[in-house]
Amino acid sequence: MLTYAHVEIDESGTPVVAGTRTKVVEVALDHLAHGWDADEIRRQHPHLTLGQIHASLAYYFDHQAEMDRDIERRLERVDEIGARLGDSALRARLRTSRGSP
Repeated sequence: MLTYAHVEIDESGTPVVAGTRTKVVEVALDHLAHGWDADEIRRQHPHLTLGQIHASLAYYFDHQAEMDRDIERRLERVDEIGARLGDSALRARLRTSRGSP
């Protein structure tokens, strides 16, 4: 089993940056969704070191299939919650003010 100096598995089985509450998936999503490199992720998350960021990205790429399934589950959950909550009053007002249906 590989070990990652800056990554630990929390009590729920989620990989996190050691010594923080930042999930490895959050670092990976910054890279995937925004195209950020380690330096930009560091600028956006100054509480993380470059070592922690690189270790998180290494963990993601070494466990990519599993982590991508986790990301997909998280996105599905967001969609389910959004569908259950429906449109907020603010969103409806904004849509009406812009002339959108």
